Amino acid sequence: MLIVYWQTVLLLVFLFRIAVAALVTGHVLLNKKDVGAAIGWIGITILMPFTGGTLYAMFGINRVHRRARKLIGRASWHSRTLSSRWKRAEEGSFAPLAHMVGKLTGRPLMGGNRVEMLHNGDEVYPQMLAAIEGATSSVLLCSYIFRGDAAGQRFLTALIQAHRRGIAVRVLVDGIGSGYFHCQVASALRRTGVPVARFMHSMLPWRMPFINMRNHRKILVVDGHLGFMGGLNIGVENLMATHPRHPVADTHFRLEGPIVHQLTEAFAQDWSFAWGEDLPPASIFPEMTPKGETLARIVTAGPDSDLEKIEYTMLQAITLARQSVRLMTPYFLPGDRFLSELALAALRGIEVDIVVPRHSNHTLIDWARSANLPRFLDSGCRVWQARPPFNHSKLMVVDRHWTCVGSSNLDVRSLRLNFEINLEAYDDALAARIDDFIVMHRQDRLTHYDLDRRSLPIRLRDSAARLFLPYL
Repeated sequence: MLIVYWQTVLLLVFLFRIAVAALVTGHVLLNKKDVGAAIGWIGITILMPFTGGTLYAMFGINRVHRRARKLIGRASWHSRTLSSRWKRAEEGSFAPLAHMVGKLTGRPLMGGNRVEMLHNGDEVYPQMLAAIEGATSSVLLCSYIFRGDAAGQRFLTALIQAHRRGIAVRVLVDGIGSGYFHCQVASALRRTGVPVARFMHSMLPWRMPFINMRNHRKILVVDGHLGFMGGLNIGVENLMATHPRHPVADTHFRLEGPIVHQLTEAFAQDWSFAWGEDLPPASIFPEMTPKGETLARIVTAGPDSDLEKIEYTMLQAITLARQSVRLMTPYFLPGDRFLSELALAALRGIEVDIVVPRHSNHTLIDWARSANLPRFLDSGCRVWQARPPFNHSKLMVVDRHWTCVGSSNLDVRSLRLNFEINLEAYDDALAARIDDFIVMHRQDRLTHYDLDRRSLPIRLRDSAARLFLPYL
């Protein structure tokens, strides 16, 4: 009798293993577009059905996309365009890019903007704080990292005081970047009644699939008229004058003009996603007047979309390059699509410069980068290392005319898994300033010789780290 019992148990376990493997395989075949990822999930589930099935249920299913689709249509914001939309970009060599990005994002190019390039917390924080302190109607702030240190406390004070003045303050911080187990900033704001949300944060095991998808955007909009965006987080490490132990240089942008409506729209959608509140359009989309001559558009991307919109925008720009492509990024681990476009550009005679820090703040990424760079050097791309301090800027310029700046790094995680926001701009003067900034950081050229002289153990270590490229 005991033998029959155990035979029955083993048979049920076997059938359950088959059912789990079949269920996961079917879901992968129907939903995973990346062939490598699909093969990996199917393989691990067949070999280890229980472990593989559990991991797939936790990390393999994009519930963010499903949740975002439920929110579509619940609230709709449409950026108001002015009659002064320029045709300069649509008539030149970048016309295909302007047309493609419009279809890709559903957002129009906005004329009449002023875009100012700012550097480090020393220059950026005082302007952001002054804007918050002078707010008359609303303050919308989103940051991946918002520390509770001396720099963060100044922002906390300004936000709380604005709230007490009757300003509509909304703060969104990432559920991991600003502290997973404890977020000092969120606790302080919540105690004073300021509405604050932690983006996709949960301590519940069945909510763990969200841990791999982070909101990496940095947005500040004040009164619907003034906006800030870029790569700068909030923390003392960005204040160069204080000589922090681990200094982080960065670039941020001050926006004025109609483009601020699109920046507001991006925040409002994230806030609705995280908090469930639809901000009233009348209070956050005031009437706008032209402030400058820059033609610009906001491009957002994330796992709530089927398309990698920022990556597609960059790829199309590289395709249209005629003289130069310059990139500056703290983490350079792009996928094969990006590699192919940069390689083809270099092979057809385009001057391709890639500027990375000598050492970033993530050692594992530096190791993987070293193993990945020979393929770029082989095609004729020039790779440069910027000297310390570590520079966190994310900048791209094509032909000293078109620029793409914002929160997106040039790695697979940032381009496909994170919620990111970039600004594309058609402006020769702005492009020249950013291009000169990148050129200024072309300090130590990296060659095949530099990579080849690494010892065998180091090369093995770096190659092993590169295997984790999709998750770094």
